[in-house]
Amino acid sequence: MTASSTATGVSPYQGYVYAYPHKTAYRPLDPAPSLWDVWAGEPLDALFLYLHIPFCEMRCGFCNLFTRTGAPEELTGAYLDALDRQATAVLDALDGAGGAAGASFATTAFGGGTPTYLTAPELERLCDIAGRFPGFGSGPLGVETSPATATTDRLTVLAERGTTRISIGVQSFLDDEARAAVRPQKRAEVEAALDRIRAVGFPTLNIDLIYGIDGQTPATWLHSLDSALAWRPEELYLYPLYVRPLTGLGRRAHDWDDQRLTLYRLGRDHLLAQGYEQVSMRMFRLPGASANGTEYCCQTDGMVGLGCGARSYTTRLHYSFEYAVGASQVRSIIDDYVREPDFGTARVGFTMTEDERRRRHVLQSLLQADGLDLASYRARFGGDPSAHFPDELRTFGERGWLEPSHETLRLTPEGLAHSDAIGPALFSGSVQSLMGTYEAR
Repeated sequence: MTASSTATGVSPYQGYVYAYPHKTAYRPLDPAPSLWDVWAGEPLDALFLYLHIPFCEMRCGFCNLFTRTGAPEELTGAYLDALDRQATAVLDALDGAGGAAGASFATTAFGGGTPTYLTAPELERLCDIAGRFPGFGSGPLGVETSPATATTDRLTVLAERGTTRISIGVQSFLDDEARAAVRPQKRAEVEAALDRIRAVGFPTLNIDLIYGIDGQTPATWLHSLDSALAWRPEELYLYPLYVRPLTGLGRRAHDWDDQRLTLYRLGRDHLLAQGYEQVSMRMFRLPGASANGTEYCCQTDGMVGLGCGARSYTTRLHYSFEYAVGASQVRSIIDDYVREPDFGTARVGFTMTEDERRRRHVLQSLLQADGLDLASYRARFGGDPSAHFPDELRTFGERGWLEPSHETLRLTPEGLAHSDAIGPALFSGSVQSLMGTYEAR
């Protein structure tokens, strides 16, 4: 039994919850509603625009993202053509929902995959597509990159088009650990990319690191942390290694709760001592940096996703395209997407009931260090979370994970350490059932 489960009987690493519900709870919508109907009556004053690029130069062993390795030049061009067609359909729907000119996008992100897999001219076109949406260029823009694709020409395009945040996946500064995570990269390549990012200049640099890699020790983990700190990044994300089905490491799974929890606490305490503040279990930020001034609130505001791996959120419906991890299925879905002539309907999704909206609000608030604002919750849902989720919150309290007050429901430091157990524990029975019976195409 692990140290973490001795006290609670629960593993702290059950699943990373970055959105609720997960795409494996989505199902085909029959009949498929028009985007006009989906967005009718929705608030449009603070939207999130997300463009998904499903291409990478390599597939990391831990990756379960919707992405494919490599792409012929004609495929990336066809994909951008499809993004443009989808943008037209979405803008048309927003116009029907109350006027695209009245819609306001508070923040934008390019994710994937690796957006900088695209060439510099293709990134220009990507920005042109995003620029069709009101507010692009005046608010925060975050872009994900990798050491091999963070070239000066690509970075220069992104800087000139208003990128405020660059996030680079490093995972480890030690070559043998990178190989163990099936991420074959050299430290010299990583450092050269970081030099280029700083030279081009972006307000926020984020570096992703992973703990729990085979062979990693407290000493080597601190070495990677200190190597990252040499660039004084405005943000750092510390991810526990997960070994998931259908990924390159999926056949090498073993129990390492003790190691991951020890390394998490070591990393957390080290960054706090270096002057960073903890925003969530994974995110650490220099005080005063990276807030980006956005008015977007993920608990309440909508999201428009473009691309075959992107989700869109409205109050009543979350929708996307089919989901896959396996390489052949991903390629098939991308091929279908680039051939699609009509993006005027929502194809696959999940209808949000009042209970599911409450769960999402609690989950996304509670997993942040600032916690759940009780007055805002009561104003939105007409009740108290302790009345809506008595069993879950009582269990969290009994385990020492909650720090309640009259104004805020907040996780204790030990609660934040168990975020990946708390998130899944808040899933509804119906979502758990749908996820459990999901069959990839």
